[in-house]
Amino acid sequence: MQAIEQKILSRIYGRGRGWAFTKTDFIAGFGETNIHQALSTLARSGRIRRVCHGVYDYPRYSDLLGQNLSPDIDQVAEALARKFNWRIQPSGEAALNMLGLSTQVPGRWVYLSDGPSREYPVGEDSPQVLAFRKAPLKDVGFKFRESGLLVQALKALGKERVDATVVDTLRRWLPTRLHHAVLNDTRTVSGWILQIIKQVCEEVGE
Repeated sequence: MQAIEQKILSRIYGRGRGWAFTKTDFIAGFGETNIHQALSTLARSGRIRRVCHGVYDYPRYSDLLGQNLSPDIDQVAEALARKFNWRIQPSGEAALNMLGLSTQVPGRWVYLSDGPSREYPVGEDSPQVLAFRKAPLKDVGFKFRESGLLVQALKALGKERVDATVVDTLRRWLPTRLHHAVLNDTRTVSGWILQIIKQVCEEVGE
């Protein structure tokens, strides 16, 4: 049993601090009962942390604060999406936060999903709420994650609040290599949003 724990721990460490996971992430290599026991043992020893029902993480650590940081909500959402085979997309304030358009950390992180609507409290000290909201496939069906983040952030901002500073922030965030792919991926979104995405993907000096 100890050998299985070490193999699982090696995989976790290999993904780096902040990674969140469920037993589903190890099911291909180990028996379900063994995985459950190994994760429970590792959590009790403090090498991993249970962050919500069925989800663990390898905590990020702050040398400055001398303690573990709060769970990475996006990692937790992705872990649940893998477990249930959902397609998900950060919505509203979550998308704005990830793209650097908002410095407010939402207490409630909403993700669109092609699965059922569910909510999970994440973390022990002042837990945040991770909410999945069932949405039409067109809202979660982008090929590239970056496409969905752009669309949801712009929707949350609204046309009137998009200015040159916002466009510049998004341009710095989106890698140049993805410009063509994102433009192609978002060609069916509503008019003004597509126009902003076109501006974001324009090369400076073109």
